[in-house]
Amino acid sequence: MRKILHSDADCFYAAVEMRDFPQYRGIPLAVGGSADGRGVIATCNYEARAYGIHSAMSSARALRLCPHLTLVRGRMDVYKAVSREIFTIYRRYTDLIEPLSLDEAFMDVSHSNACQGSATRMAEAIRAQVQAEVGLTVSIGVAPNKFLAKIASDWNKPDGMKVILPQDIETFVRDLPVSKLHGVGKRTAEKLHAQSLFTCGDIRQLSLHTMLERFGSFGQRLHELAHGRDERPVKVSRERKSISTEQTYSEDLPDLEACQSRLPELIDDLTQRYARLQGYRIQGALVKVKFADFTQTTIEHSHPAPEPALFDQLLQEGWARRAMPVRLLGVGYRLQRPGEGEPTQLKLFE
Repeated sequence: MRKILHSDADCFYAAVEMRDFPQYRGIPLAVGGSADGRGVIATCNYEARAYGIHSAMSSARALRLCPHLTLVRGRMDVYKAVSREIFTIYRRYTDLIEPLSLDEAFMDVSHSNACQGSATRMAEAIRAQVQAEVGLTVSIGVAPNKFLAKIASDWNKPDGMKVILPQDIETFVRDLPVSKLHGVGKRTAEKLHAQSLFTCGDIRQLSLHTMLERFGSFGQRLHELAHGRDERPVKVSRERKSISTEQTYSEDLPDLEACQSRLPELIDDLTQRYARLQGYRIQGALVKVKFADFTQTTIEHSHPAPEPALFDQLLQEGWARRAMPVRLLGVGYRLQRPGEGEPTQLKLFE
């Protein structure tokens, strides 16, 4: 049985700001874009979360919820440097590390000899060293698989740790809300609730055959997770599937023509970003459109060498779905490693 750690820094960007600038401690703080420029919150500290502020919320709304909120611009170069320090500590215990973001990672310590092989003691040591050497706190979950380790890391946040032993899995999972299951978003949770499935214990009352009938292939995944099973390995290298760039505009783009006028600069930025990658080939093109009412759509099409005309075509199709002012435009490439097979036709989707 594996020994998996999931480590997640507590309100990472905000924590770095509070570490470097003591005046930010103990007050509502958020890292994000300007409210005047349609910025959004990247993250916030727990004092700000008490007001209902969360990541991806518009900065303007955050300031309405908490007028005395301190809003600061992000310093990505600093956050990346701090992330490297944290991951250096992780590597003292294992080389099997799967980064999920700058501040979050899975670690497989099944065969590590550190701390006499105790995953719990390794987690305790990592937390202590990150705090002592980096000046930040991380919450860590310890469990036999990735699914449970990720849930456990969030259990006692902030600055906490939870261990799920193999013999405790049955009891722990039984009362777990279905909304905690990997891959279950708001809409899927609503579908499960509509069928009186609120906890993993409810799912476990149904056979695999019934779950497949009701939810298709995803029903098997739900059935496995409801029993605490997850065989996904920790992946040391993660393949990039796409590259993109987007822009939120200070004033809505009023019509299709205005959107089309912004395409060249987006395509140019995308081309430069792709040029910095190595070992990938283009598989398709995509365009993202977010409208003034915050609804959004993505349109994509397979093509090994997309021209500006293709992006324009996709933009026209996407804009026609709502035909209203636009607040954000994005363009991107779907990517593929050589040797993965021939590109296949990508679906157009909402």
